[in-house]
Amino acid sequence: MKFLLPFVLSAYPLAAVAQPQLPSGQLPSDAPSPKTTEVMVILTAKDGVTRQQIMNIMPAEVRATVKLYLDGKIRQWYSRGDGKGVIFSIDAKTVEEAHAVIDALPLSKENLVDHEYIPVGPLVPLTALIAR
Repeated sequence: MKFLLPFVLSAYPLAAVAQPQLPSGQLPSDAPSPKTTEVMVILTAKDGVTRQQIMNIMPAEVRATVKLYLDGKIRQWYSRGDGKGVIFSIDAKTVEEAHAVIDALPLSKENLVDHEYIPVGPLVPLTALIAR
């Protein structure tokens, strides 16, 4: 088992090289579609929003966020290293599902934050290791 991770990591470049080279962001037509297993959401304060405006809402935001975590909707949460917001890992299969979760939070309801949604899932090139 301890050799599995080095094997997978060493095979990743091979799987990537084995894929046809296409323009950035394009997948080959026969490539498996990435399966979304969660959505990363990056929240940052909107331009012009003051720290005090954010802090006025924070008690309600923290309560709502903890409830979502305890309900299993937020899997993980992080502070951005640059101090400009937070990143949530949302248990959602689509961006729309994640949007519904984030839109219910107090800072979103008050229109104080911007959101960036990034659907993520299993590493697709690994399928080359288990070719069917």
